[in-house]
Amino acid sequence: MNRTIRIAGCALVVAAVLLWLGIWRTAPPTMLSEVALPDTWSGQTLARDGVAVDFKVQALAEDGVLREGGFADVQFRVTDSNSGQPLSGVNPGAWLDPETVAADKAQGREQSCKSRVGVFLKSSIGARPMLDLNSYFLLVMNRDASVSVVDPSVSVGGITSTMARIDLKQAPMDWVTTKDNKRVFISMPTAGEVAVIDSEQFKQIDSVAAGNNPVRVALQPDERLLWVGNNGKTAEESGVTVIDSRSLKTLKHLATGKGHHEIAFSKDSRHAFVTNRDDGTLSIIDIATLTISQQLKTGTHPLSVAYSPLSQAVYVADGQDGSVTVVDTSSLAVRRIIKLSQGLGPMGFTADGRFGIALNTLENRAEVIDAATNARIHSIDVSAEPYQVVFTKAYAYVRGLASAKVTMINLASLGEGRTPISQGFEAGPQAPRLAGDLPLASSLAVSRDDNAVFVVNPVDNTTYFYAEGMNAPMSGYPNRGQVARAAMVIDRSLREVEPGLYSARIKLPPAGRFDVAFLLNQPNIIHCFSALVEPDSNLAQRPGVPKVEFMLDKSTADLGDPYVVRFRIVEGQHKTRRSGVKDVQVRYFRAPTSRAQQVAALDVGNGVYEAPVTLDQSGAWYLHVRAASLGANFDDKTFASVRVLPCDDHRRGN
Repeated sequence: MNRTIRIAGCALVVAAVLLWLGIWRTAPPTMLSEVALPDTWSGQTLARDGVAVDFKVQALAEDGVLREGGFADVQFRVTDSNSGQPLSGVNPGAWLDPETVAADKAQGREQSCKSRVGVFLKSSIGARPMLDLNSYFLLVMNRDASVSVVDPSVSVGGITSTMARIDLKQAPMDWVTTKDNKRVFISMPTAGEVAVIDSEQFKQIDSVAAGNNPVRVALQPDERLLWVGNNGKTAEESGVTVIDSRSLKTLKHLATGKGHHEIAFSKDSRHAFVTNRDDGTLSIIDIATLTISQQLKTGTHPLSVAYSPLSQAVYVADGQDGSVTVVDTSSLAVRRIIKLSQGLGPMGFTADGRFGIALNTLENRAEVIDAATNARIHSIDVSAEPYQVVFTKAYAYVRGLASAKVTMINLASLGEGRTPISQGFEAGPQAPRLAGDLPLASSLAVSRDDNAVFVVNPVDNTTYFYAEGMNAPMSGYPNRGQVARAAMVIDRSLREVEPGLYSARIKLPPAGRFDVAFLLNQPNIIHCFSALVEPDSNLAQRPGVPKVEFMLDKSTADLGDPYVVRFRIVEGQHKTRRSGVKDVQVRYFRAPTSRAQQVAALDVGNGVYEAPVTLDQSGAWYLHVRAASLGANFDDKTFASVRVLPCDDHRRGN
């Protein structure tokens, strides 16, 4: 069972108290009221400062029981306590953690809750909650027929927390997710199908026939239809297959032309625009009737198509002619042809549609087009053989095939008569092209907060995390057991599913009593609700599957003092103690990114093991156990944490 040990040492308490003072100096006393709730809403209620918060955990199980290992929706309904009107756009925070009876008794429940939320908000220097409802997950597309699910919040110091592995029928090529991140559609060319992933429970729920050699996948803006590009061998097989994204029924196949197909849409979902590489054409499809309205000649080798909401036009980049054809999405006529140079490939637009970036793989340049004038305004040197581009609010990130470097283009520096600013960082030791076969799916994934990216390097099988403003990636997540190819972020933070109702779906932790901490910034409200998770009597531990139970007498250590990690290894339903394991190791590191160290653990009898560790810096240290002979790896199932205190006050008991 996972176990995080929370510390009451001087450094952490000082930080928490200062944070609490800054937030709560003007906060009035708590007022709890038991409010009569509608029959459809049962739970706990808090009323304070004119705001009512109704809390509920709704199990997805048919019997409605919150049972370990199951899934549930955590919900907060936030309303004006006087008028009952929902409060929209307040963006609350929430965390789930085991109940702390001792801290509640020592500090009082309200103060204990505030202190813990202060620690959670300072997660880079403190212990983590069991579940962070403001979090996100990372899907990693593997070279084999699988997708790995990673929790980046517990992946520090080179230890990756792989939550799940989703097996597919055949190897994946491309993917797309809905705006709410609840479903992911994955093309499988050799299977002739698209896999449908439930990204709330991280499992495949269906596989839909998608024509011959399905490659590119795209959702139209209203998300009603999923479009699949078929790189068929014959003219009849080459085109697009259209799938109803809700019923998952295959609606129609349209033969658009030969070659690879890229897909874009008008903002109103009235038209789809499909390139046909070998025919040199753009097919314009009427979505209401699913018929081809026009076939436009857009060069000899169209490689990409991108839509600008600002100019309400699609831009087709031709690699052989070196041109970008601008097509009006209302009149469906060609507005302009922008002459550039041979070698154009992938193209994308900023979120506002102002700037388009077309990559030239032959000249290692990014051509910047201003959608306001439909003219090139910049030509910028980028990573060698650029082949992918993604955008955050502040930067365009360009990935090159022949370089490990990722180029960042400062979007604020773009504009007619201005000098663009670019910089870069190394994402791994080697160029992606050395990995051989690569999918169409992007190796760049924008973070939930739109100010960082995940970058997959397929050569060293590691996904790097880069936060804007840093000189280098902050951390890397090795993909143990599979070969990483692409990444996608799945946002699991609280969402406003209807006015004033904020919800997140979670996988329930092991049985026990838990606090669900709630934070609202305006007005300042912090409160811990309660939840009880029942045990699952059907979960019998398989014989031979080990579990690590930490036996740490001290949750803190003074800097420079010796520290010994003690734990027992048990297995099976009756937790039989396992002695005599020769290859038990402890790996430990200081958060967030210190170099991990390893030490062998000594069997001291009765299934108990000890390992001396050198905790030579103050801060939060994480401890992981591995016993390869038992199949136990360094992961989130075998960890604990301890804090090293830098001051003498703890030694004196102050």
